[in-house]
Amino acid sequence: MFDYKDIIKKIRPELDKVIVFLERELAKVRTGRASISLVEDIVVDCFGSKLPLKQLAAISNPEPKQIVIQPWDKSYVESIERAISSSSIGAAPIVDKDVIRITFPSMSDEYRKELLRILSEKQEEARKTIRHWRGEAWEEVQEKTKQGEIREDDKFKAKDDLQKLVDEYSKKIDDLGERKKKEIES
Repeated sequence: MFDYKDIIKKIRPELDKVIVFLERELAKVRTGRASISLVEDIVVDCFGSKLPLKQLAAISNPEPKQIVIQPWDKSYVESIERAISSSSIGAAPIVDKDVIRITFPSMSDEYRKELLRILSEKQEEARKTIRHWRGEAWEEVQEKTKQGEIREDDKFKAKDDLQKLVDEYSKKIDDLGERKKKEIES
């Protein structure tokens, strides 16, 4: 006989990846404070190569609403400025000799609402992925039941255990969203 719990164990790492991905995505959503994560992954077209900003410069956060970018090479300044300007971070870069400064304005109510909408979309994407993995596991359980490898009563235990797992990860998604929502609203 096949143990249905092995199928559930197999999807848990995938669900963990969903949570890690959501955490990284939410870190990129601007709140009342400037955060290095807002700019570090901006792709810069530099001499025919596309590289994330964090590979081209030192990025610091000297004040709550400011990010300072110091390119490793002065020739990167123009490319970095262009990439930041075309991104959707909500602030314009200012070049000061070999340094790029980004000062974030206070958020308007309209911008906050937009961020909350984006937050909601990112949470829903994570939930969809979790439901996808639940579906994959459930299909495997049903297939093994048809083949006689899982008993019929274990099939229903598997369904309950899968739902508990989905509920656990849905709560993690909700908790992450609530924390970010508080940051956006403060």
